Amino acid sequence: MEVQETRVQTDRIFTIPNILSMARLAGVPLFLWLILAEHDGWALLVLMLSGVSDYLDGKLARKWNQISSLGRLLDPAADRLYILSTLFGLTWRGILPLWLTVALLARDAILAVMVLVLRRHGYPPPQVNFLGKAATFNLMYAFPLLLLSDGSGWLAWLAAVFGWAFAGWGTTLYWWAGILYVVQVRRLVKADAAAD
Repeated sequence: MEVQETRVQTDRIFTIPNILSMARLAGVPLFLWLILAEHDGWALLVLMLSGVSDYLDGKLARKWNQISSLGRLLDPAADRLYILSTLFGLTWRGILPLWLTVALLARDAILAVMVLVLRRHGYPPPQVNFLGKAATFNLMYAFPLLLLSDGSGWLAWLAAVFGWAFAGWGTTLYWWAGILYVVQVRRLVKADAAAD
């Protein structure tokens, strides 16, 4: 999960990186169904393939000069949808506590409001920064480990220890990145007000 450059280099829709992102998006409902049906092994496989395609789409987009506006939308959308579906599935199964799910969703709700504020002032959504990617990276490690912890034995115990560690770091970084986005939006709006 690497941060993409901000410069769009192609307007093409059907590039290899975009097709990888589309495939990753198409895997979200399958992944959610597998979690809810408690087919944890298959759910983990889909999540691993999603992680590989997430890495590849960014890498190939930069290598082949195929960074596109669509790709800049698809990549974070796929990240968000995997996080949301995992949150829902793990909370439904009682693996994640409701308070953690609410904390992560509240941050996303605040950012959605910030995007509306930016749009009202004529700005595009903020670029994904390194901190936001690091938060997503931690959460994407936490969720499969927490899914593995839903069992017994030393492997489940170990998965729980590392899963909760990644969840703690991921949630902290997720909120930190969100606060930085709010500060960034506030500065832009303030600068607009001063210019008027």
